[in-house]
Amino acid sequence: MASFIVIYDSCVLYPAPLRDLLMRFALTDLYQAKWTKDIHCEWMRSLLKNRSDLTEERLEMTRTKMDLHVKDCLVFDYEELIGNLKLPDPDDRQVLSSHQCKRTNYCDP
Repeated sequence: MASFIVIYDSCVLYPAPLRDLLMRFALTDLYQAKWTKDIHCEWMRSLLKNRSDLTEERLEMTRTKMDLHVKDCLVFDYEELIGNLKLPDPDDRQVLSSHQCKRTNYCDP
């Protein structure tokens, strides 16, 4: 497994073509792709709000496949760090806290 770690934020998972490309990169083992359950919730919530043609079930299926096929992708135990972070966009705290938790090489807030 690659030692370079990248956290995917919801903004890069929201557009399907970019999400597909990044999933393909994640499967190559060039780096370890990571995200959190909160990041999943954010991109899925935004898509459901803006795209009436999509269903929660369809997005849950996508989420499940992402988690299943990308090795060790989910970051856990980052939540306790969120409260200590002060950022202009409160939703970015989950990304930065998961970055700190995993000591990643690149963070895309």
